[in-house]
Amino acid sequence: MNKFIETFKNIWSIKELRERILFTLLLLFVYRVGSFIVLPGVDGAVLDQAVSQRGSNDILGLINTFTGGAFNQAAIFALGIMPYITASIIIQLLGFAVPYFQKLQQKDGESGRKKITQITRLLTVAITLVQGGGYLTYIRSMGAVHNSVSPSVFWMSNIIILSAGTIFAMWLGEKITDKGIGNGVSLLITIGIIATLPRSFAAEVISQFSGGGGFLLILELAVLFFVVLATVLIVQGVRRIPIQFAKRMVGRTGANMPAAGARDYIPLKVNASGVMPIIFAQAIMFLPVTIAQWAAKDGNTPGDFMMSLSDWKSIPYNVIFFILVVVFTYVYTALLVNPQQYAEYLKRQNAFIPGIKPGKMTQDFIDTLTTRVTLPGSIFLGLISILPAIIAAFGVNDAFALFFGGTSLLILVAVVLDTLQQIESYLLMRKYDGLVKSGRIKGRSGMQTIGAGM
Repeated sequence: MNKFIETFKNIWSIKELRERILFTLLLLFVYRVGSFIVLPGVDGAVLDQAVSQRGSNDILGLINTFTGGAFNQAAIFALGIMPYITASIIIQLLGFAVPYFQKLQQKDGESGRKKITQITRLLTVAITLVQGGGYLTYIRSMGAVHNSVSPSVFWMSNIIILSAGTIFAMWLGEKITDKGIGNGVSLLITIGIIATLPRSFAAEVISQFSGGGGFLLILELAVLFFVVLATVLIVQGVRRIPIQFAKRMVGRTGANMPAAGARDYIPLKVNASGVMPIIFAQAIMFLPVTIAQWAAKDGNTPGDFMMSLSDWKSIPYNVIFFILVVVFTYVYTALLVNPQQYAEYLKRQNAFIPGIKPGKMTQDFIDTLTTRVTLPGSIFLGLISILPAIIAAFGVNDAFALFFGGTSLLILVAVVLDTLQQIESYLLMRKYDGLVKSGRIKGRSGMQTIGAGM
């Protein structure tokens, strides 16, 4: 406890760090306030009743988790930062496939990054308009719009408000990144996820103690603790490929090059794809829900299998979801990790992997090793993605079970580690002790890769 108090005092004594933390908390507070301001023309009582009758297993509850409850409340931040995330993913994928975007990302430097940012913002607006129109149609289908409001007025005014809310949330995220602490967009998603935790945990506590199951609650918390530990290990886990430099370059340009025989390593992350495979898999799993809804509108009754795919706790949903996550993990890792670039970079730097000839053999070696390392990472992601359904099957309430895995847990772990790593960097620069007794916290930005100079 004394160590914690001392560390907190050290953090507070650094003026720049203190101001950044306060600035971040202020903008996060503004974002949370906007999550409770309901869109004009929406009948809150009718909406709450419709949401309660929708069913606890509805997959739309996952979207509500990322927005901190704003989705079910029809708030001005109902779409949150998700359209911006979608736009960023699209641009990132285009960077792998389209030469124009490859040039902007890899060769044009700062000007290319600025243009990518501008394109992402414009695409965010377009996606918000489409998703906002669908969301307002969803609100009207539940009968949650006052009869006195004209449909055209309701649609036009609220599509503008939803778009402005998403753009404002995007601006908040960028300001947090520039003047605050941590990655702003990630923190907005994280604060939305954390916002639903107290209510979910309180409901679980009441449920367990009312049934005389205090021991089961302790067991649940123990399981959650070990799941978080395993997630941290996977997020930070790397397979180091040792490399050796053949010679030392002389002259002013080679002053910082390693000496002959110096050793370094290429860190291949066990989970190089991060949370992206789960996001892609969830996007695919939304398709059966959409098809079932359209079929219901035409008077057709969806089959039992199709209906089971709209229930995130059903066996068919989780089997397909697991397979999709494993497949997408390999696909996304193949897009991120380019063995040919690694081999070329090592050749340019007069470096080699001990026992492996430069060129094609080095490329094949890295490719094979990446495939092997990705296997446990993909299986772990698949298990994490279906773990909430497994936990819910043991009697844990659905809202609290979502924190035992899936996108929520991976985002929380990655963002918290990244933010703590930045705070620790400030402490170490001021000659203070770090946040841990030994070693250093490694966030996403803390992983040093030899391929950074490619």
